[in-house]
Order: sequence, then structure tokens, then C-alpha cells
Amino acid sequence: MAKKINNPVQANRPLQRPVTSNKMKEEVYVEQPFVPDPNIPAWLYSFKNQAIIIAMLAIGLYCNTFNHEYALDDTILIVKNEYTYEGFAGIPSILTKDAFDSYYRQFNSSNQLSGGRYRPLSIVTFAIEQQFMGAIPQNKVDSVVTHAGELGKQEDTLNKNMHIRHVFNVMWYALSVIVILYFLRFIVFRNNPLLALIAALIFTMHPLHTEVVANVKSRDEIMSLMFICLTFIFAFKYEEQKEKKGYLVAGLLFFFLSFLSKEYAVGLMFLMPLSFYLFKRYPISKSLMATLPYLIVMVLYLIMRLQIIGPKSADAETDILNNPYALANEAQQLATKISTTLNYLKLLIFPHPLSADYSYNTIPYKDFTDVIVWVSLAVHLALIRAFFYYFKRRHVLSFAIGIYFVFILLICNIIFNIGGTMGERLCYHSSLGFAIAVAWLLYTGTQKLKPEATGRLALAGCMVLLIGLCGFKTIDRNQYWKNDKTLFFEDIKVCPNSVLVNADVASSYVNMSDAEKTEPERVNDLHQGIKYFSKAIEINPAFVSGYLNRGMAYFKLKKPDSAYGNIVKVWELYPKYPKVAELMYNIGVNFYVDKKYPEALKAWNTALKMDPNYVQASNAIGVLNNQMRAAQPQ
Repeated sequence: MAKKINNPVQANRPLQRPVTSNKMKEEVYVEQPFVPDPNIPAWLYSFKNQAIIIAMLAIGLYCNTFNHEYALDDTILIVKNEYTYEGFAGIPSILTKDAFDSYYRQFNSSNQLSGGRYRPLSIVTFAIEQQFMGAIPQNKVDSVVTHAGELGKQEDTLNKNMHIRHVFNVMWYALSVIVILYFLRFIVFRNNPLLALIAALIFTMHPLHTEVVANVKSRDEIMSLMFICLTFIFAFKYEEQKEKKGYLVAGLLFFFLSFLSKEYAVGLMFLMPLSFYLFKRYPISKSLMATLPYLIVMVLYLIMRLQIIGPKSADAETDILNNPYALANEAQQLATKISTTLNYLKLLIFPHPLSADYSYNTIPYKDFTDVIVWVSLAVHLALIRAFFYYFKRRHVLSFAIGIYFVFILLICNIIFNIGGTMGERLCYHSSLGFAIAVAWLLYTGTQKLKPEATGRLALAGCMVLLIGLCGFKTIDRNQYWKNDKTLFFEDIKVCPNSVLVNADVASSYVNMSDAEKTEPERVNDLHQGIKYFSKAIEINPAFVSGYLNRGMAYFKLKKPDSAYGNIVKVWELYPKYPKVAELMYNIGVNFYVDKKYPEALKAWNTALKMDPNYVQASNAIGVLNNQMRAAQPQ
């Protein structure tokens, strides 16, 4: 519980000498030495028991994902990733390439995202899992990747393997929240294990984490925050026992692993000296000096990253799906980024509705005449002011706000272009600061109630209510993460103007058509798919995948004329698109079967323009010309 003091005491003790400025003493908020409440069971203060509670809550909230399949970016990093399928043999490639390297090469493309994506550690765990589930020999990987996602025995095996991966993801989450609990007990709320438990509970049950846990790809978020907390823990252990160099080595190792998980670790260059200042009561200069060894690790990581990540594709800056602000002027870009940042805070406070996608044009461009831009600016300026207010007093709320701000700044597009508007998983790290702040406010608020029994009852009631509401929302949201179909059929209600959500709903309909038992149902699915692809193209007229898949839907409907126009558009927008000549050749075959010979010749000639070395089209043209000459009257 916070208390104002004015009496100086020895440094590095629970009660700290007040900060002075211009010979005027400033009040410093500190936590009182912890005294267990005799009315609360003693077992609740034990780390072991608290860890069991936290782990059981994490598993209980997410056990309904155990039978889930793959969804969203699972396709890029698992389903269509040759290195993951290779098991142990693929690990060297994973460690030395962009995370999306395999996926890009399949589309004759290169790095499409600003800064690249070097996050190998979680992908290494996918490869290790694959090794024990059955690694694919290198000479067979291409075939597996090509046919992944098609109905049949291979798809059934893939989904069974995904069930196992989901179990592991929940176990990683359970382990990570135990580490977070230890971090809170050992550093943030060292004098109050009950407050640490409350913060850990709030973090664990927050519904905003459903994307992180229910989507296997997002294991990188879990591992990143876990290793960041381990870095803090061993950094503080070393500061307390300088003779034990192993603590320093462990801290540096976990810091490096946090970088290999995701780039968020760079935030520790601010948060670590802040934590030394607030919790170790070091002066600012000493806090910065204690952080220097970690700076060396960061520099080494950045050098390694620069050697691995290739240059960004020239098309990336103009692609609205990789640069959602490509069509906005500078004022609109800044205004939209400021207003969008408020969405994260809103979802932390009230996590509803949730969506897997916020890409163009889910969040329309704003300008500085929009009131929400100024509301966002005012709220965040107030938080900045609060940070400095509490910083001077070495208050835990300064650390909570610092965590929120550091990680939000990394993903809000204002400083770094992240290649997307926003994403719920991106708020995972910032939510730890939110959990710390809410726990402190809730605990100190109820402690002020009299009599004390009323405060305990109010605190217990609030926690039961939060666990009930958040638990219900989390479990309910999990069900939609089963696969792409369940996810996007739900999210189209929330984001009807998203290019990607419309495209994914359309793809689901087209895929469903292959499994329908009656022709009317199959045709209806294809028409529904075409409708949603057309909506996606209407929003983004340069949407290559939209034209491609709409063309394929028309092809399945045996409408080669419509298919032809869509595939030509794909070629115009993206001449390097793989197998585009093959698709055009098949359209020509469709014309040929319908005895529309001039149209078939046109399609095959177009296929040759797309790929002059496409032999099948050349042979088909020769056969058809001979056939037409033979049919002419002599």
C-alpha cells in the first residue's frame, strides 16, 4: 500500500530517501513492508500455490483451443513453410533467413514488410515439434507445401498436428504467466505477493490475449515477453549478488533470446534503467551503467539481423496491404496513427468486439478535424504527464505507464512502420503495464475502505467479477479461432470493410464448394465467394490475390470468359506471379472443351506471352491449328 513519507532512510531499503530538487523536498511514494493479512489464508501468499493458480487459470481459459486447426498467419509460418516441415534439418535455414522467406519465394517475391521479420525462435520450436510428429525429407517438401490445405489425407494429418501445436502453445502461455508472476513478486511488487498475484491474474485472463494464445503463429509474442521478464529477473539477481557472474550471463542470454523471439526486446534499453531507478533506488547514472552490458548484446543482434534480412521489395511501399497509409497524405497518416493508438487502450479497458484483422480499409483515414484524434492525443499526453509525475516519486505506476508506452510506440506506426494498421496481438506486451496499473489501483482503492473486512470483500468481489467476465469473453472468442472459416465468418461482422477479411471469407466459400455433396450447394458457395472477392477488389482495386481467386472461382463455375479477364488482371498487376501461365493454359483448355476454339487460341497465346517457354501452351496451339486446318474444306 502506498504511503507518503518525508523522513530520509538508508538507500536500497524498502523505505527510500525522498527525492530533492532545488533544496525542496518532494514526497516519494513507497510500499510499506508487507505484513500478511491474518484473515487471508497463508497458503495464498506462497509462490508455488500462486503459480498453480495462474497456470490452472491459463490452461482452463484456453483448453478449448486444443482441437483447433490452423488460421491466419499459421499458413505462412507452418502450413506453407518448407523449413518447418524439415524438422531439425530446417533449423539452420530458419536461423539464417527472414521469417517469411519460404512464403515469399513461393510467389517469386522478396521482403514485403518494412524492416523485415527476423523472429526465428518460435519457428524453431515449430520445426522441433515437426521432427517428433514426422519430419518431411527435403526432396518431398515441395510437394507437401504445394498441396497443403487441399482436402484429403494430408490435410487430416496437418490438422492433427495442429491440435498438438495448440496444446504446446497453451503450455507456453502457462509457463510464461508463471514467469511473469515471479517477475512481479521479485521486482515490481516485492513487498506485496498478494498484489503481484492480482496483477498476474488480470494479465492472464485478459481477453485481448486470445489471438496470441489461440493462434499458434503468435507464439513469438509469448516467448518474447517471457524472455524479457527473465532478463529483468536475472539482471536484478546480479545487481544483488555481483559475485555471481552466472546471473549476468543468464540475463544476457535471455535478452538475446528475447530478441530472437521478436524485436520488442529493444524496449529494455529504456525499461531496464527505469526499473533500476524505481525499484533498486539507483541514481539515473548508475541505472544507465548497469544497463550497458545489455546494450552490447543488442548491438550484436542488430549486426546479425542486418546480415540476414534482405532489402525490401520496391512494390512494398505502394501495396496497400503492406503499407496501409500508402493512399493517405502526410497529415492524414499522422492523424490516423494518433487516433488508432487510442484503439489499443480502448480494447485493454473494454475488449469487445475483437477481430483478427484491422487492415485496409477497416480503419478509415482521419484528419486533424476529427475529434477522436484530439481525444487520443489528450489521453496519451495525460499519460505522459502521469509518467513523469510518478517517476519523480519512484512510484510503481511510472513503471506501468512506461511498459505501456514503450511497447505501444514500437507498434503504433508513429516511429516505425510495422506494415499494418494495428493488431490485437501487438498489444500483448503493453497489456502487462495495464495489468500492473489496474492491480495497484484496485488493491489500494479497496484497502481504503473501512472497515477492513469491507475492503477485503470488495477486492474479492471485483476479482470474481473480472475473472467471470473476462473468462467468458476469452472462452467465447477462442471458439472462432478454430480455423480460417470460423474466424473470418465471425470477423466479417466486425470488419465488413477489410480487404483481407472479405478475401478470407470468399476463400472459405470457394474451399467449401469442393466438399459440397450437391451441385446447387457447390454453385451457391462459388457465387458467395465471388461476391466477397468482388467486395475486396472494390475496396482495393490493386488486390492481386482477389483477382486470382475470383478467376479460379469462375473457372470452377465453368465460366472461362470471366476467369480469363481476372487472370489477365493478375498478370498486369504482378507479372512475376507463379503459375499464372499455367492458369491461363487451363482456361484455354476450358474453352477448347466448350469448342470455343478462337477463345482457346487467345488464351494459349496469352499464356505464351506470360511465359514464352511454356511448352504445353505452344504444343496446344500447334495441335489446335492443325485440327482447324484439317476441318477446312479442301
